[in-house]
Amino acid sequence: MKRRIVSLAAAGLVLAAWCVSALQAEEYLSGIQWARPQVLDPGPPGGPPADAVVLFDGTDMSKWKGAEQWKVQDGYVIAGEGQIESKDVFGDCQVHLEWASAVPAEGSGQGRSNSGVFLMGRYEVQVLDSYDNETYFDGQCGAIYKQRPPLVNVCRPPGEWQTYDIIWKAPRFEDGKLVSPAFITVLQNGVVIQNHFALEGDTPYHRPPAYEPHGDTGPITLQYHGNPVRFRNIWVREIKELGQERVHEPKIVQQ
Repeated sequence: MKRRIVSLAAAGLVLAAWCVSALQAEEYLSGIQWARPQVLDPGPPGGPPADAVVLFDGTDMSKWKGAEQWKVQDGYVIAGEGQIESKDVFGDCQVHLEWASAVPAEGSGQGRSNSGVFLMGRYEVQVLDSYDNETYFDGQCGAIYKQRPPLVNVCRPPGEWQTYDIIWKAPRFEDGKLVSPAFITVLQNGVVIQNHFALEGDTPYHRPPAYEPHGDTGPITLQYHGNPVRFRNIWVREIKELGQERVHEPKIVQQ
């Protein structure tokens, strides 16, 4: 009995010490007062979210320039003559689109359902049927064209719908000079294939990449490369930084 009383007393001391410690716990305060994050309806799976700019909802191509030869049917559009660009322009943004290659699959290498999604009209994410189709790695599906292959090849078989979700941070220029490169993250079919890659410049075929000063915004461009690639459910969200204000220097306080 005596030993039990001693054990209970010891437990009481431990509990008391813990309570004192808890009361004296330290907390780190960053000194930053953040704006309240906006409450946003994410929309149905695949979007569009409530704040998205819908560029194609399956009905018409009125949000695009140069799309007279692109044929809309059955909720999608088939790439036709001419490269098209959105009438709206964007800087930092999230882009969602779905695309499908031709069936039956025809051609090989770069000649099989070739297209591309260009951010700001000049930085290309390659669209290509890379399912059982070899080509140069920095030109296959999901590549940042001529700069970076995808981390993995997650292409579905020809004809099946595929998704691109692109997070884009535009390059920054000051006084005509580059001060921060563009960064891009790409998910294809829900899988990360480009992870915050810093672009070396634009994405031409015939010369090395290079940056040329341009505006803070630019159009989304879809390429026609002679192949009848299909597109649907295209929307874009502007990405804006959360507001913040420093109210004091970082510090640790006693609770």
